[in-house]
Amino acid sequence: MAHHYWLMKSEPSVYSIDDLYRDQRTAWDGVRNYQARNHMRAMAKGDLVLFYHSSSNPTGVAGVAEVLTAAYPDPTQFDRGSKYFDAKSPKDEPRWWLVDVGFVDRFNEPVLLSTIKTDKRLAEMVLVNNSRLSVQPVTEREFERVMELAGSNSRDEP
Repeated sequence: MAHHYWLMKSEPSVYSIDDLYRDQRTAWDGVRNYQARNHMRAMAKGDLVLFYHSSSNPTGVAGVAEVLTAAYPDPTQFDRGSKYFDAKSPKDEPRWWLVDVGFVDRFNEPVLLSTIKTDKRLAEMVLVNNSRLSVQPVTEREFERVMELAGSNSRDEP
């Protein structure tokens, strides 16, 4: 079975690659964009994810995660105490979905957005052309190029 590749964004002040390293896995909850939700619904166990730090200085790919589960309903949409509560989402036909992701690797230095934008081999990447989308597909070629740019820039200790 062929794997697919994705990019998922998180503000490091909310949840960083270091948090994922510490936790080893997390539910990717709180996505409230239909296009991003549809991408998560298309994910399969074993797919690889570029973990992107957004709204940070600098912004860029900070590491790699793996999809650990098929998509399932995001429980925060039903929790009245959650900032992600959605009163219009019926339990029998949930509006919002999530996947669990697990830690794979993190880079000593992120692969910067500025580097990605100037790399001719990444010119068609969704990140370059629709930078606001929080969950987006990545081609195998793009994934491999970002990994190449990361080089031996990985670490397993904090």
